[in-house]
Amino acid sequence: MISLDDITVSYGGFTLLDGVSLHIGDRERLGLVGKNGAGKSTMLKLIMELQSPSSGKITRTAGQRIGYLPQIMEHHRGRTVIEEVMTVFDELDRLNRRVDEISQELAERTDYESAAYHKLIVELNEVNDALVLAQGEAPEESVERTLTGLGFKKSEFGRRTETFSQGWNMRIELAKILLRRPDVLLLDEPTNHLDIESIQWLEDYLKGTYTGSLVLISHDRRFLDNCTTRTVEVMLGHLYDYKVPYSQYVELRKERIAQQKAAYANQQRMIEKTEEFIEKFRYKPTKSNQVQSRVKQLERIERIEIDEEDLSAIHVKFPPAPRSGDVAFEVKDAVIGYPADGGRSAAPDVSGGRSAAPISVSLAEKSSLAGESPAAALPSVIPGSTRNLNIPDGAKIVLDKANLIVKRGEKVAFVGRNGEGKTTMMRVLMGELEPFAGEAKVGYNVDIGYYAQNQEDILDKKATVYDTLDRIAVGDIRTKLRDILAAFLFKGEDIDKKVAVLSGGERSRLAMAKLMLKAHNLLALDEPTNHMDIRSKDILKQALQAYDGTIIVVSHDRDFLNGLVDKVYEFIDGRVKEHLGGVDDFLRHKKAESFRDIEAAPKERAARAGLVEKSAFLVAGAPDRHEGSDFASGKQPDKKAQPKPDYQQQKQQSKEEKRARNRQNLLEKQIAELEAQMADIEKILAAPTPDVDIMDLTRDYLERKRELDAKMEEWASL
Repeated sequence: MISLDDITVSYGGFTLLDGVSLHIGDRERLGLVGKNGAGKSTMLKLIMELQSPSSGKITRTAGQRIGYLPQIMEHHRGRTVIEEVMTVFDELDRLNRRVDEISQELAERTDYESAAYHKLIVELNEVNDALVLAQGEAPEESVERTLTGLGFKKSEFGRRTETFSQGWNMRIELAKILLRRPDVLLLDEPTNHLDIESIQWLEDYLKGTYTGSLVLISHDRRFLDNCTTRTVEVMLGHLYDYKVPYSQYVELRKERIAQQKAAYANQQRMIEKTEEFIEKFRYKPTKSNQVQSRVKQLERIERIEIDEEDLSAIHVKFPPAPRSGDVAFEVKDAVIGYPADGGRSAAPDVSGGRSAAPISVSLAEKSSLAGESPAAALPSVIPGSTRNLNIPDGAKIVLDKANLIVKRGEKVAFVGRNGEGKTTMMRVLMGELEPFAGEAKVGYNVDIGYYAQNQEDILDKKATVYDTLDRIAVGDIRTKLRDILAAFLFKGEDIDKKVAVLSGGERSRLAMAKLMLKAHNLLALDEPTNHMDIRSKDILKQALQAYDGTIIVVSHDRDFLNGLVDKVYEFIDGRVKEHLGGVDDFLRHKKAESFRDIEAAPKERAARAGLVEKSAFLVAGAPDRHEGSDFASGKQPDKKAQPKPDYQQQKQQSKEEKRARNRQNLLEKQIAELEAQMADIEKILAAPTPDVDIMDLTRDYLERKRELDAKMEEWASL
């Protein structure tokens, strides 16, 4: 149990939190929502005693274990991934050593009736209880399952932590927190650096495995809906508590504000009529009693106030896109990676844009235009439009035989686990990286506006907000810089702030404002919604939906992508797979495959792929590929030598096919029923009544999920 009572947090003359109170009970799932800078992260720091309130009291249950994942953290160096994560079991080792010490001391002592002896027995019981609570499966198995769920490959377990990016180090810290099994989890934007599959794994963990209390800050609407049952809004220093998940909170909030406004309007009309009566009959002796009664009535009335709302929001409207060629970006059979020395990488374009060379310009010609000789730029070039290079020794290949095509006006998403090549493909698009082999080219008259994920490195921290735009603005747009900044919520003194003091959300808005300085016809957006609050993301999504140019977006935010993109390219195992349709269609497809492909170990996947290939070959009427067969020896099978199936064989085969179809139809019906039952349970768990046994319902849900998994596995095999 955690309780915040009458908490006020002030900075100088500014009050961030004004006398707020909040109670977090056992096993509660609470989502903290609000705009960037509203005070959500501050509340978590108050609970962790990393910050002290100006006034008020914070109460925590004694001995409560709290796991806290901040947005920005210090990462440990000098250990491998597995060594770093295994440090969470140091406490377990200490408890085991203490059990041995106490047991040894009890064996040697003979003062059985003394208080000291009794104290040792009590401590031994407490330590054993702690061990029982802490121990489950073997630590190595827990660590492997957790790291794999968060997106690490087994081959990466031995890499040192300093060789990973900040996002991957955040996953290491998250794994350590989850493995400690705290009583309360405080997670501040945990999905910012997670890919879609890792987000789904974390959702499943928080919904199924984790049984403690959860306080979650996230700008991912669907993640909040799936993981929380209570929503607390932080707005203008006050808290508004709703006992429902985020989507229901949005509707209830609209209803509450509408009811307040209606009640306020009715009360104002009543007050106005009462004041008219008083004014009209104030000096009439015959009405004096009634006038006095109305005056007292006005004094006693409790005035209705409408909750103050923070209606400030960004206003984004991208300039009309100039016309480009039919093909905006195309990659054919490209082998893409980095040379052993890190590769030739162009500096990022500070303007946020890049005009593409005409599609007919060859790589050699582009190198000459850049002032380089083709031989200096590339090891070897085969004449023609296709690039075919020798791969240098020690090069790291990220994508092999990659193919994709983005046409004018398409809105395309790049998805996949981190490290699979999405940002690498963006670098190819921007001309910062050249394929070792194959072809990658942008279309005729394509002008790219680029939003980079690493704003921390690209923005000049010493420059002010206004100077950041003023340095790259040209022409008449310079007269509109203040208006553009105001549209992105930089008003008054905000435009004179240094970039170094801006929050993550403010830097995201500033980088997005840079894209407004020029009319681009292709927007390349790499994680544009990281650190953006939900309202800002919604407005940006609406602006992108209305944009008439081409969009290529890298994002792990399912809700942001849903309804925005019409094609998905999945980056997986060094390949690029095309999926037509939106992100929901893609996720449905992946869910159907996940029982065989996603969750299976690499060896199992390979074995299963071999069986599928073999069965497909047999269905086509080809011989088995066993050793000694005509196929293995390279001989063509003699068609005349193959006996035709007789009538009985055909009849038996027809019966088996019919039986398989009937079984498949039955499974589909049972799967639909199970999914409907699970959906009903989810609705109850989302808003449980006092008479609902949550534990029984959860067990029932997990039982049905296991049954569904088994039936899906059988259905897939059929």
